[in-house]
Amino acid sequence: MDYLKVSSKSSPASVAGAIAGMVKDGVPVNMQCVGAGAVNQAIKAMAIARGFLIPTGFDISCAPVFSDILINGESRTAIRLSIYVHQLSLQNSELVEPHDVQTVA
Repeated sequence: MDYLKVSSKSSPASVAGAIAGMVKDGVPVNMQCVGAGAVNQAIKAMAIARGFLIPTGFDISCAPVFSDILINGESRTAIRLSIYVHQLSLQNSELVEPHDVQTVA
């Protein structure tokens, strides 16, 4: 599985654009971060990407997991974020998730 590798120096706006583009293309999105700064940039990118996607009828959420990886022969712990896509529906001029819809009699 391929990962968007996010570092502490990654631009959250650039990562957000990559996330939004992949979601719109139907490509699975996963991010890999090593270190607190990288996780910070990835979470900011998620927030920005949600702003890009919600007006188009999509929302996203993520699930983190620890993963042991090798970097230059050295074992490191990474946090991997799996991105989940939620299709939104238009009702009453607002985007809402389908399970949040209630019928008023």
